Amino acid sequence: MNAGITSPEQLKETGAENTFLRLEIEDESACYNMLCALEGAIQGIRWHQLSKERKDELKEFLRLKRM
Repeated sequence: MNAGITSPEQLKETGAENTFLRLEIEDESACYNMLCALEGAIQGIRWHQLSKERKDELKEFLRLKRM
């Protein structure tokens, strides 16, 4: 998939949410796990280790986007 992101620095600048929106255009199966994986990559951790607060923010982002 091509989200126009070519480096870790660019991913950090773009952010997980905006990168997810770009990916979703090409892949309609993009899901919460993908969004969390992007955030994990930004933070340099496995997405399972994201804080509960950040996971909740990402869930809320998806909820609002789908309204």
